[in-house]
Amino acid sequence: MAFAPLTAFRNGDVLLMIAAAVLIAFGFAAIFSVELSRGSENVFLQKQAIALGIGLVACTVIAAMNYHAIRHYARGFYIVGAVLLVLVLFLGRTLNGSTGWFVLGGFAFQPVELMKVAMMMMLALYFSERAKRRFGWRDLLMSGGFVAIPVGLLMLQPDLGGAALLVGTWAVMVLFAGIRPSQVLALLGSVALVAVIGWMFVFQQYQKDRIMTFIDPSLDPLDTGYNVTQAKIAIGSGGFWGRGLGDGSQSQLRFLPESQTDFVFAVIAEELGFVGVLLLFLAFIVLLWRMLTISRMARDTFGAYLCIGTFSVIIVEVTVHVGANVSLMPATGVALPLVSYGGSALLLSLVFLGLVQSVAIRLRPGDRFNDLSL
Repeated sequence: MAFAPLTAFRNGDVLLMIAAAVLIAFGFAAIFSVELSRGSENVFLQKQAIALGIGLVACTVIAAMNYHAIRHYARGFYIVGAVLLVLVLFLGRTLNGSTGWFVLGGFAFQPVELMKVAMMMMLALYFSERAKRRFGWRDLLMSGGFVAIPVGLLMLQPDLGGAALLVGTWAVMVLFAGIRPSQVLALLGSVALVAVIGWMFVFQQYQKDRIMTFIDPSLDPLDTGYNVTQAKIAIGSGGFWGRGLGDGSQSQLRFLPESQTDFVFAVIAEELGFVGVLLLFLAFIVLLWRMLTISRMARDTFGAYLCIGTFSVIIVEVTVHVGANVSLMPATGVALPLVSYGGSALLLSLVFLGLVQSVAIRLRPGDRFNDLSL
């Protein structure tokens, strides 16, 4: 197994890492602005910087490894992720209404972040082994089973946002795997049935309140509808150029709760305006475009599905986070990848990028980055 860390920078996809660097810079700027409103000693920034350093090391090491070796560990990694989701129910700490955190030495870690990688790797392995066959009902049920186990464990925490991300990632990956129209209809029917059962027997009251508030924020503007209302005010007040970094009224006067995590997009929109949001989206577009391009040029189906899986995770997270901020989706506490505060989220996002870089480094020399189309 080849291991040459410098190769990750010498032969990797430069555009991918530039886009990631821009997103991380946006995140640090937003976190710095939030710290100003708290008058703290940059505690969030310090923890995020530590996570960034560890994440960059992990990204470099994984990129230097031959991604084919991951095939042998995908099943074991998935089992470890499931075990951690079980353990956190008994040994974890409850934060923000969810028993989904391990806290060690002042640092909090969510096993769901690890499960995102583990499930994606497991699905990449499964779909790559069946790439030459027509996508059948067995494939739909088997791949869905890999998702159902962690989703069930997450609902016990409860963590509706994490469960939604895993289901969304699976849904995007099965689209690339070749799901048929009849299977899509069956899947939509199953989702509707699960939603009804979840509403009646699984969802906590605060989760129901979030969904009802999403439908009509005016139902409870001072409680469950407060966050979404303040986020929309922040986004609308940003204008074209924004109020300036550290000068946003909603974030600096602390009207916007969880501004460094769940509503970091609203902070960026208020303080950096339409221009800042445009640059943010451009960085995400470049990041996702390179992932799809690398998947097209990958030398084998497993490498292609690793890139598609990473693409799926990122695009679902961005869609859910931004959708919640602009009141197009219920607020489920989903972070904006590479941007929101959160050590475990940033670390695992860089692990995802390391996997894509590992595939990019091992492209055929004649094909490397010559194909700039989707």
